[in-house]
Order: sequence, then C-alpha cells, then structure tokens
Amino acid sequence: MRFAKWHGIGNDFVMIADPDDRISLDAAQVKTICDRRFGVGADGVIRVSPARPTDDADLFMDYVNSDGTLGEMCGNGIRCLALFAREEGLSDKSQLKVSTRAGVKVVTVLDDGRVRVDMGPPIFEPAKIPMAWDGTDALHAKLELESEVVEATVLSMGNPHAVLFVDDPAAAPITTIGPAIETLPVFPNGTNVEWARVDSSDHVTMTVWERGSGQTLACGTGACAVAVAAKLIGGSNENVIVSLPGGDVEVEWAGSLDDERPVFLTGPAEKSFTGEL
Repeated sequence: MRFAKWHGIGNDFVMIADPDDRISLDAAQVKTICDRRFGVGADGVIRVSPARPTDDADLFMDYVNSDGTLGEMCGNGIRCLALFAREEGLSDKSQLKVSTRAGVKVVTVLDDGRVRVDMGPPIFEPAKIPMAWDGTDALHAKLELESEVVEATVLSMGNPHAVLFVDDPAAAPITTIGPAIETLPVFPNGTNVEWARVDSSDHVTMTVWERGSGQTLACGTGACAVAVAAKLIGGSNENVIVSLPGGDVEVEWAGSLDDERPVFLTGPAEKSFTGEL
C-alpha cells in the first residue's frame, strides 16, 4: 500500500489515497503504522476516498488518531489532504468540499501555497460539545480533578476542546493534566486540552494535548478553539496569529456567542516523504 507522510506545522499524518474506497484499516493496524519506532510514525492516519453522493462533497476524510480511535475533524490534516489530493490526482480543484465526521468543510488552496479552511461555527451548547454538564456558563467551566479544580473554556470545533489560560503554556503539566482532563467523565467522548496565553490583541501562544494522540506539536481545531476563547475571554481581535510548538497558523473569527459565524483556519501543509507499507 502506497502512502505519503505530510504534516501541518509538525502535526503529522500518514496519508493514503483510496479512490476505489476499498481499503480498510483496523485500530491495531493504525496503531502500528503510527508507532514512531516500529512503524512510519504519525499523529494519525488519513484515508482519502470518494464522498458519498448524499454528502454533496468531493472527497471524504477518514481520520483515525494514533491510538486507533476515530476522529471527527482535524484542521491540520484537512489542509494536508487538499494538497495531497491534487498531487495524487484525486482532484484538480483549488477549492474542495471535504466530507468529515463533523460535516462538510470547504478547503481552499491559496496562491501562496497555504491552505484556508472554513471550519464552521464554534459550538458552545454542552450537549452538542458533548459535555455532560448542567452548568450554564461553559466559558468558565470548573473541572474537578483528583488534586485540584481547574477553570476551562469548553467548546467544540467539530471535536471537543477545553482551553485553560495560563501564564506560560510551555511550562504547563501537559502529560499529566492533559490525560486527566481528556478522560474526565464529564466528557463522554473525551476532549482535547489546550493551554493558552494571550500575548497581544493579535497574537496567542498555546500548547496542546490531543485526544487520542497525546502531546503534539500542533492542533488545527485546537488553534481555532483557543482563538475563539481568546476573543471571548481575553479580548483578542477577530484575526489572530496562533503560535504552537510546531509553528504558526492564522485564525479568523468575527462571531460572538450569539452570532454563529464560521471560523477560518489558514496555514501551511508540507510533504515529508512517500513510501510503501
């Protein structure tokens, strides 16, 4: 099976073209492929197949996390898909409609080679995040851990996120608090966890623990969640640069709690190498 290794600012994926929709990978196979010592090594596997006619889309993004669990949406992965699809001859369009488990997303390849994604509007309603919570203010949700209670801004960008604002994201206890919050019973499907700092009105710094993948260099949906939270909580602008350990992306959101406008994510996508499994 041919594959290509792509990454979006360090968030890396094994990309597999499946134009005949005949490839099936189970969780154990995905884990082996993503293992950085015994496999190719990646944060996840993306199989690109034709979309169902009922989806009104060009392609389907079958995204699986490195632990073998299904992912609804991946902002860095879908940017890689746009360029991978053109290279593989799956589509020659500069603007694609891509069906995901979080709905159809519109992806545009820009003249400078970067890719812009319409990520859809953020979701704040706890039941739709999903979050088993009877509170009324998910922007200031109190999460009870074994040793402490932390405040997080909880929302969905097609998948769930808990954003914690801190003084130094790089010093956050990512590998301990991250999995603890990810697996809290209040999140029936688990959650991604971000630590963020608003540096200025147009710049935010963050680190991330990804549900199903662990600590990663970047998370596209996480960057969108942080930018939305920063605008609502930290007073940032509607256009911000979000800096992650792997690099920077641009996020635009002109909405509010009462205005369901979409979030736009723009950033690079690069091929690392190709090979055979």
